Amino acid sequence: MLGLDFGAATVGVAGSDGLFLTAQPLEVIRRKHESKLRQTYARIEEIARERGVNALVIGYPKKLDNSVGERAEKTEAFAADLERRTGLPVVLWDERLTTVEANRALEASGVDRAKKEAVIDKLAAVVILQSYMEFLRNSEEERESLRSKIRVSQLG
Repeated sequence: MLGLDFGAATVGVAGSDGLFLTAQPLEVIRRKHESKLRQTYARIEEIARERGVNALVIGYPKKLDNSVGERAEKTEAFAADLERRTGLPVVLWDERLTTVEANRALEASGVDRAKKEAVIDKLAAVVILQSYMEFLRNSEEERESLRSKIRVSQLG
């Protein structure tokens, strides 16, 4: 699986190991304009192909009151486009406070501000993917739902 932290100018990318136990930071895809996504989609497709990915997990930036705002709507559109382009199942996963968690981890490890800006997005993607994989381990219903989506996408 790939975990994606979709932002206005960047997409943090993390990948799972083959057993879906751990998530590792991969890269940050940058773009000059928020609406210019063609190269971003192409790079995600390339990474997915290279890694033999069978599902994408995208951080879903709901508001703290659980409502859906403009950023979440843009994420929904991005997810729909990725699903259409890749044919892979896409899971929107609640990402509230993942950037806060990533920042705390970097501060605790003593990373300076300049280096933190370079890695925060891919670390947020790690937190998103890791939390989803932990949820999968504890939810038989979600595992079966994802398995059926993967089978269907591989047939199509």
